[in-house]
Amino acid sequence: MKIALASDHAGFTEKEKLKQLLTDLGVDYVDLGTKSEASVDYPDYAEKVAEQVALKQVDQGLLVCGSGTGMAITANKVPGVRAAVAWSEETARLARQHNDANVLAIGARTTPGGQIPNIVKAWFETSFEGGRHADRVAKISALEHAVKQQ
Repeated sequence: MKIALASDHAGFTEKEKLKQLLTDLGVDYVDLGTKSEASVDYPDYAEKVAEQVALKQVDQGLLVCGSGTGMAITANKVPGVRAAVAWSEETARLARQHNDANVLAIGARTTPGGQIPNIVKAWFETSFEGGRHADRVAKISALEHAVKQQ
């Protein structure tokens, strides 16, 4: 599995810590920035990851910002991306199982640092259940297509 990884300045330190965990989990990654704690605009980095996911250049994306919300909102503007904010192992698992989410967004300021590695592990250990959930995910894709046609 290969993922695109990015953060803004608020998530930079946590992003850097996650690199070793990803390596330990056998997850290849491309780091799309940021490269320091200097202030940046989070939409720029969320867009880079979302585009890589949408173009299938990577399997999934991982974003870290202050709350996770801004990055998820931005990523979800890219067709084909289903970004979810996870603040616990359970929300990460459910996003994968039920929503086939392909981008994980984490809040470095809103999630205790010690929990972040467990959230990321839960994400990568969980797969989409399909079944009744596949019909619901298909509705998301259909809505995305319908809005695009307007």
